[in-house]
Amino acid sequence: MIAPMTTSHLTFITEPPGVAPGTGYTQVVAGSGRFVQVSGQVAFDENGELVGAGDPPAQARQVFENLRRCLAAAGATFDDVVKLTVFVTDIAHLAAVREARDEHVDTSRRPASSAVQVSALFRPDVLMEIEAFAVVAQ
Repeated sequence: MIAPMTTSHLTFITEPPGVAPGTGYTQVVAGSGRFVQVSGQVAFDENGELVGAGDPPAQARQVFENLRRCLAAAGATFDDVVKLTVFVTDIAHLAAVREARDEHVDTSRRPASSAVQVSALFRPDVLMEIEAFAVVAQ
């Protein structure tokens, strides 16, 4: 078992006893502070226009930029994110999501994560939607 990594208000447990280690995510993140929940974000710019039609990496970059902006509005950063839920229309898009995520999070303490392939999102040209949960130190 790898020892838990702790920041000022979060503990990242990558290998809880009896649970297989995750690949590219943390199994458990515990913390104390103010809870922030960010609704699922898609690849719309500030004018509501889709960024990256048919381009998973471009959409992933825009989604993470939107998440960053939403977190900032709540006084949070990606350092405070404890959970990401990823919805993709094709599981092959997960590589682009992970690349964009790793540009924003400390890869030594990635958030807990779930990834789900869905048959469709609300528009056929939207390839992914990602929501975030964060805990901000008080």
